[in-house]
Amino acid sequence: MDSSILILSDDDVRDLLPMEEAIRLMEHAFAALSAGRAQVPVRSSVSNATTGCIALFMPAADDDLGFSVKAVTVQPDNVLRALPSIHGLVLVFDRLTGAPQAVLSAEALTAIRTGAASGLAADRLAREDAKILGVFGTGPQARTQIEAVCQVRPIEHIMVFGRDPQKTSDFAKWVVESMSIDCVAESETSAIRQADIVCTVTSSSRPVFDASDVAAGTHINGVGSFRPDTFEIPPETVREAVLFVDHRESCLAEAGDVLAPYQTVDEAAAAIHAEIGEVILGRASGRPGRDAVTFFKSVGNAVQDLFVARHVVERAESDRSDRRVPI
Repeated sequence: MDSSILILSDDDVRDLLPMEEAIRLMEHAFAALSAGRAQVPVRSSVSNATTGCIALFMPAADDDLGFSVKAVTVQPDNVLRALPSIHGLVLVFDRLTGAPQAVLSAEALTAIRTGAASGLAADRLAREDAKILGVFGTGPQARTQIEAVCQVRPIEHIMVFGRDPQKTSDFAKWVVESMSIDCVAESETSAIRQADIVCTVTSSSRPVFDASDVAAGTHINGVGSFRPDTFEIPPETVREAVLFVDHRESCLAEAGDVLAPYQTVDEAAAAIHAEIGEVILGRASGRPGRDAVTFFKSVGNAVQDLFVARHVVERAESDRSDRRVPI
C-alpha cells in the first residue's frame, strides 16, 4: 500500500493549472454545487481579536472526486509587512480509501480559482463586446481577475484602482509588460463610468466606488469581502442590479455585499436572481438585456478548491514524482 503523499508548491500549482483550464473547471464545480452533487457545508472560522487575523476551514466532497479540506488565514495588514494577505494549505483525500493523497499550497490555488470564477461569471453575464475593465485591488488575486476576464472578453483597456499610488502604478506597469494590454493607474474612482466590467478584490469594509458612477450595462464581480459586516459594492448598486451568487447559503451567511442592502435575510434571499451554477445548468437566465447591471457575488466555495486541487493532483501524479514524500 502506498504510504506517500504529494507536496505541491505554489509554483507547481501555477505550472499545472492554466487559467483557461481553471475557468472550465469552475464551470463543472459550480454546476455540481447547484445540482446538489457536491457536499459543501458553510465554512467555519475563528479569529484573533488582538491581531485581526482570521482562520477559515473549508471542507468539500464529491462522489467522483473525493474529499478536500482547505485551511487558510487572512490577514489584511500583511500588506504592511510585504507579505501575502492569504496563507494556507489544501489537503486532498482519496474517495475510496480516505487516505491523504496530496498537500497543496493554497495561495496560488486560491488566487487562480477565484479569478477563474470571475472569468466564468463574466463569460456568462457580461456583454459580448465588453472591452474596458476596471479592477479595484493590486494584490495577487487582482492579477488573476485580469487574467481570467481577458480570457473570456476582448479587453483593450484596463483601469486599476488602489490605496497606494506607487503600488497601483507598479501594478499597471506589470499588466502592460506581462499581458501587453493598455493599463493605467486611476486615482479617481469615477473613472469606472467607462468600464464594461468591474472587479473588486480588496480588503475594504465599505464601498470602493459610488453607485452613481456605475454605467448601464456594466457587469460587476465582487470577490473581496467575505464577512457580513463588510461590503465593497454600494448597497444602491446591489438593489438595482440583477444579483447572481456562487452559493445562496454561503452568501446569505457571509456576504455583506448581499446582506447590507436589505433589512432582513429573507429580503436578501428574495433579491438573488440565481446561483451561477443554475445559469450553467440552464435552470436560470443570465443577463436580461444590454442595459442591465449584473452583479456576481462570490465569497469563495470549497467546491472550487476540490475541483482544481484534484485536477492539479492528477496532473502532478504523472510528472511531479519528485514531489512525493513518505508519510
